[in-house]
Amino acid sequence: MEVYLDHAATTPINKAVLEKMLNYLSREFGNPSSIYKSGRNAKLAIEDARNKIAAALKCKCDEIFFTSCATESNNWAIKGCAFNNKDKGNHIITTSIEHESVLKTCSYLEKNGFDVTYLPVDEYGLISIEDLKSAITDKTILISIMFANNEIGTIEPIKEIGEIARKNNIIFHTDAVQAIGKIPIDLKEYNIDLLTLSAHKINGPKGIGALFIRQGLEIETFMHGGSQEKGLRAGTENVAACVGLGVAIEMAMDDIEKRVIKVEKIRNKIINDIYLNIPCCKLNGHSIKRLSNNINFSFTDVNGKILVYMLDKVGIKASSGSACSCGTTKTSHVLLAIGLPEKLATESIRFTIDENITEEEINYFIKNLIFIVDNLRNHNDFSR
Repeated sequence: MEVYLDHAATTPINKAVLEKMLNYLSREFGNPSSIYKSGRNAKLAIEDARNKIAAALKCKCDEIFFTSCATESNNWAIKGCAFNNKDKGNHIITTSIEHESVLKTCSYLEKNGFDVTYLPVDEYGLISIEDLKSAITDKTILISIMFANNEIGTIEPIKEIGEIARKNNIIFHTDAVQAIGKIPIDLKEYNIDLLTLSAHKINGPKGIGALFIRQGLEIETFMHGGSQEKGLRAGTENVAACVGLGVAIEMAMDDIEKRVIKVEKIRNKIINDIYLNIPCCKLNGHSIKRLSNNINFSFTDVNGKILVYMLDKVGIKASSGSACSCGTTKTSHVLLAIGLPEKLATESIRFTIDENITEEEINYFIKNLIFIVDNLRNHNDFSR
C-alpha cells in the first residue's frame, strides 16, 4: 500500500487542473504577447487565472503578479520592498523560523547595507507581539513574517501583526504558501501588503507562484526585459501553469471551512493514536494554533531521516523537515528555534495529510509506525 503523508512538500495535480492545463500545452499554444487569435486566447486564459486568484484572496485582479515559484515571490517581495524604500530606512523585521528563501534573502540584504532583526519564537513557534513592537525603529521599512510554519504548522498572529505594521506605516509581507487552502485569508482585514503563494502546495503544477502586491504599493522590478506583468516581472508567461494555479486555488478555497474541520478531525485522530501507542514522543508546534493537516513529532532515540527511509520501504511517504532542505546534514533551524535540544531535533518527522486519506491508510500507517519505531529503538531487524 502507498500512503502519501508529505503534502507540505508537494501535492498531486488535481485531474480537473491538469485537464485545463493540457489545452494550453497543445492546442492553444500561442504566445500571450502575440496579437493573433491563439495569442489573444492565451492572454485571456492568463487573465482568467488572475481573476480566479483575486477572487480567492478577495483582492483586485491587478494586484496579482505571476512568478515562477514561491521562492521567487519571497525574493521579489523582500528585495523589491527593501531597495525601493532604502531612502526611508534600512531595517527589516522577520523571524528565526522563516523559510530559507526568506532567511537567505535577508542575509543577502544584510551584506548590502540593511539591518535585519530576527524575532525569536516560543516553544510552540509563536512570536511575541511585544517583541515585535519593541523591535520597531524609525528605520523599519518591512515586516516579513510567515502565515504558518512549513515544518511545525504553527499559525502566527497575522491579524495582530498586520495591525501593528499598518499603525506604524510599515509594509507587511507574509509567506502564505502553507496557509493557502487551509486557512480563509482576508487581505484587507489582516492589513497584508504583500503575500506569497505557490501552486504545487494546493494540487496545482510545480513551477508557478504568485505575489499579491497591494494597489498603490511600489516595489522594485525583479525581472527586467519585456512588458509582461506590467513590466515588473518580464519573461514569456507559462500559460498552462498560470491556468493551473487559477483552477487549483479556486478549488482549494471552495468550501474551505468544512474541509478544514474534516482534516482537523483526521489530524487529531492520528496524533492521539501516536500518543496512545508510542511512548517517549513529543508533538512539535502549537496544539491548537496549527495547520489542520500538519503533524510533527519527535520520537526519542529514533533518527528522523532513518525513520523516513524505513517508512518509505513500506510505502509510506513522510519528511524529516522542509523539502527545500532535504539532502542537507543541517539540523532544522525551526526545531532548534523552538528550543529542542539538537539530538531531539534530529529525531523529528513531519506528516502532512489531506482530506482524501482513508481509514485503511491511517491504520496501515499507524501500525507500521509503531513497529518501525519500536524496532529502531531496540535495534532489531525488520523481518516479520
